[in-house]
Amino acid sequence: MSEQKLSDNERLKGQSNFLRGTITQDLQDELTGGFNGDNFMLIRFHGMYQQDDRDIRNERTAQKLEPLHNVMLRARLPGGIITPEQWLVIDRFAEESTMYGSLRLTTRQTFQFHGVLKRDIKLMHQTLSSTGIDSIATAGDVNRNVLCTSNPVESELHQEAYEWAKKISEHLLPKTRAYLEIWLDGERLDTPDEEPILGSTYLPRKFKTTVVIPPQNDVDVHANDLNFVAIADNGKLVGFNVLVGGGLAMTHGDTATYPRKATDFGFIPLSHTLAVAEAVVTTQRDMGNRVERKNAKTKYTLERVGVEVFKAEVEKRAGIQFTESRPYEFTGRGDRFGWVEGIDGKQHLTLFIENGRILDFPGKPLKSGLREIARVHKGDFRLTANQNLIIAGVPKKDKAKIEKLARAHGLIDDAVSEQRKDSMACVALPTCPLAMAEAERFLPEFVTEIEGVLARHGVTDDSIIFRVTGCPNGCGRAMLAEIGLVGKAPGRYNLHLGGNREGTRIPRMYKENITDRQILAEIDSLVGRWAAEREAGEGFGDFVVRAGVVAPVVDSARDFYAV
Repeated sequence: MSEQKLSDNERLKGQSNFLRGTITQDLQDELTGGFNGDNFMLIRFHGMYQQDDRDIRNERTAQKLEPLHNVMLRARLPGGIITPEQWLVIDRFAEESTMYGSLRLTTRQTFQFHGVLKRDIKLMHQTLSSTGIDSIATAGDVNRNVLCTSNPVESELHQEAYEWAKKISEHLLPKTRAYLEIWLDGERLDTPDEEPILGSTYLPRKFKTTVVIPPQNDVDVHANDLNFVAIADNGKLVGFNVLVGGGLAMTHGDTATYPRKATDFGFIPLSHTLAVAEAVVTTQRDMGNRVERKNAKTKYTLERVGVEVFKAEVEKRAGIQFTESRPYEFTGRGDRFGWVEGIDGKQHLTLFIENGRILDFPGKPLKSGLREIARVHKGDFRLTANQNLIIAGVPKKDKAKIEKLARAHGLIDDAVSEQRKDSMACVALPTCPLAMAEAERFLPEFVTEIEGVLARHGVTDDSIIFRVTGCPNGCGRAMLAEIGLVGKAPGRYNLHLGGNREGTRIPRMYKENITDRQILAEIDSLVGRWAAEREAGEGFGDFVVRAGVVAPVVDSARDFYAV
């Protein structure tokens, strides 16, 4: 591979002076609202993507104006925990200094600002830093925000798992001082930068890590490169099963790309956690494909070099031996909505936030409501990997006050169906430059139509894991849904069927490049069969596989595209 021409991203990283590029100079360029040359990509390592409002792109072109360039920033929040004080600061920045005024909760268990103009970018980073938040390594070829099960019940176990998520995040962060120098006006030191884990050209591709507490697979372990499955003994964390090589992205028309489930490497005690995390990352760093970015993720490295070769290298670098995986089971992956009481006696309220979009909507002033709650709440907020929000650690005496505020602002709606709670979409249009079709704006009305289908066939007490992504890059995790739509063109999607409720099976493409009306007709027909022919307790995804509607994906590298 070393004799082949490397991807241009490798040149870019190698010449970036440890991710500095000429970003500082670019910030002074008032002739454009965007970033020039390599800086367009380098700002991703600082947690930002350059975007524009595609709804008005043609209008601005007709006016001989450049696109309305702005950035989306994704914060680093290991485990998704944020204090009320931090919430009030980010709420105010979104209100005063973004084009859209909203916050968006993401499938990476953090929040995003959308629509930040170039003039406000440094202010954004400095505002976040003042509260102890940054956006280091939430994008680019690095280990990104580390997810952790948002468990509001087993509080002690969750705290232990959350602490490991933080430790893993800190251990794998880039060591370059570029972020501090560019955004926080840190002093430029004469000593050279070093990247002992990520290397001078960083990873071949993005890398995602999770910590998950069974039985809730609420972080979708099979969507991630590295996963630590918590193993407890008498309520105390004793170690992790390590799963490597999951990932959902693919490229339309390229059968060399495919979603893949993570492979179970075995069990490790807690003392080996950071060594194994580092070893998996450095093995991928050195063995990953730096020629073809479409095949650069860890999942493809495992397929190319072999699982046993990769695993043996991890053991060698970490100085450990994996032992046989400890038994565990996933029984669900959604969030537990409403109030639950933790073993610590604290109350926890999980709120459903459709598409994770926090804004004041007509009749549902969600953003104002969360602001009011943050002003009185004494616990913390927990962002979930399913775009929802937990008001955590509420003393019993404050429960009624918090619920009253939530209901008054539409944050609790008893009419929301289970189907809507089990549906999810990525941002897509108008801000994502990769989107081929609508997702976030498409989902609410289409879910209403699915609710009608369920009612027509008498199965309103059931729901289907339904997800929509505007392109095949996987942000909405449609490739772990029972019904997954992947954007192909405006108003057209590929329809995938056959995932399961536990998130341990990848769905197969059933129909290609069809309209929403055609999709709804297919769902109507299949739900009718499911209602009439299913076995007791059988989910929709399991039914379509058992009934032969689609064959199960067993080994996606070899059978994902099989007819």
